[in-house]
Amino acid sequence: MTQSTNLILLAARILLGLLFIVAGFGKLADVQGFAGYMASGGVPAALAWPVVLFEILGGIALIAGFQTRWVALGLAAFCVLSGALYHFVPADQMQMTSFLKNLGLAGGYLALFVTGAGAFSVDRMLGGSRGNALA
Repeated sequence: MTQSTNLILLAARILLGLLFIVAGFGKLADVQGFAGYMASGGVPAALAWPVVLFEILGGIALIAGFQTRWVALGLAAFCVLSGALYHFVPADQMQMTSFLKNLGLAGGYLALFVTGAGAFSVDRMLGGSRGNALA
């Protein structure tokens, strides 16, 4: 990969990771309220803390470029699932916009799954080829 490609991958990881870090820290202000919101979508409230930790740690791992492919795949699945459970309301244009935003984000995470983290990553430091694109 070229230097500019690696810089773009780094920028993508930072932008996509920040979304989850900010969302996770935002939920810390009212985890009990978030648990109630999760329950309204049919997800057990007991999963609120694991979700908050997944968002924060997943975002940090993505920015660092650690286990990038697996983290990106998990975040993509999270975006699709949460979009379907909480935003798929065809009669509500704002909710459908949020649903489509989640799908678009999932596309970005899937692109990182395919390309890997790039040169500026923990993956590359630990294993060299882990940052390369899938063959």
